[in-house]
Amino acid sequence: MFFGEYQYKVDEKGRLPLPPKFRREMRDGVILARGTEKCIAVYPLSEWKRLADSLAAKAVTPTNLRKLNRAIFGSAFSASFDGQGRVTLSFPLRSYAEIGDTVAVVGANNYVELWNEELWKVEKASVEEQASQIIESFGT
Repeated sequence: MFFGEYQYKVDEKGRLPLPPKFRREMRDGVILARGTEKCIAVYPLSEWKRLADSLAAKAVTPTNLRKLNRAIFGSAFSASFDGQGRVTLSFPLRSYAEIGDTVAVVGANNYVELWNEELWKVEKASVEEQASQIIESFGT
């Protein structure tokens, strides 16, 4: 389980360290992909495989499944940690998420999100505003 919020610097080669407690859960490798809200989603390899299996089992038309597969898997990159606990963020993903020199690293239960700090501030304010309403909707 991934939780918490951290700020890290991206080096000149596009490498980013992740919190040590996150790295332990990701030691077999990670997949970096486009998140749905202009962030980079970082999945442990086991969670990525679970996501892929889940998508394959969905009852959707072949055309929609091909489009969904292209959207999800076409933008994904495999990565592993270097000796200093860093992963390299691909330029296409960094560009998509508007990530510059600093990143907000956010635990999201079974995966991690990497955010441009300014975009994260906006998203975080929105989430905090809506969280109580979302929680209350579970009870109905």
